[in-house]
Amino acid sequence: MIASMVAFSIADTLVKLATLVISPAQALFFLLGGGFLIFALMAKLQGDRLIDSRAFAPILLLRYVTEITGMVGMVMALANVPLSVVGAITQASPMVATVGAVVFLKETVGWRRWCSIIAGFVGVLLIVQPGALEFDFAVLWAILAVVSLSARDLTTRMVPKDMASASIATFTMAAAVPFTIAWVLLSGESLLPARINWFVVVPMTILGAIGYMFLIASLRMAEVSIVLPFRYSRVIFLLIL
Repeated sequence: MIASMVAFSIADTLVKLATLVISPAQALFFLLGGGFLIFALMAKLQGDRLIDSRAFAPILLLRYVTEITGMVGMVMALANVPLSVVGAITQASPMVATVGAVVFLKETVGWRRWCSIIAGFVGVLLIVQPGALEFDFAVLWAILAVVSLSARDLTTRMVPKDMASASIATFTMAAAVPFTIAWVLLSGESLLPARINWFVVVPMTILGAIGYMFLIASLRMAEVSIVLPFRYSRVIFLLIL
């Protein structure tokens, strides 16, 4: 999980730089399209199944929806909100996902972890300051990302154990790419903008894919309520960046 947060933090920074030149829709297209190619190649090299009827199982369909919604929220937040603020708000995800793990996965959480969850929630409120006159409504994109990606993390835990992580990632990206293509084209933009900095976009895509694989691996190896608190390390990395 910590390795995932390092990769995601650098990728987030590159998304912030990329959206100075290209639109959020175009950035998301490169993230998801590039991720699909990387995960499909990885699955093929590992001998994992890329044709599986279970890809249309209800739990995976729910995972696709939450992934798309969460990615849209995250990219829009990175494009419109300071990086450190996005990092702080999205770290409410462990809190939301832990509550979900208790309710839906019947995991047991002790009083110490509940205290840390409450402290995290208070910290997020102090950062967002919803009652302030200068409240920036763009932070709602980050909140959308928190809720959606927390739901995605919970569904990851419910996916059949014998499905390879690379296959799950490939199926998810395959479901998301058509949405991003439609978003770009309906916005009247090009899928390959002329003013693109490949030195930013290529490592952004690769690091996003690496972080995603580490995230899936960690969620499938341990209980959600145990591994998710380590996502708070992302705040430190983003503040440094």
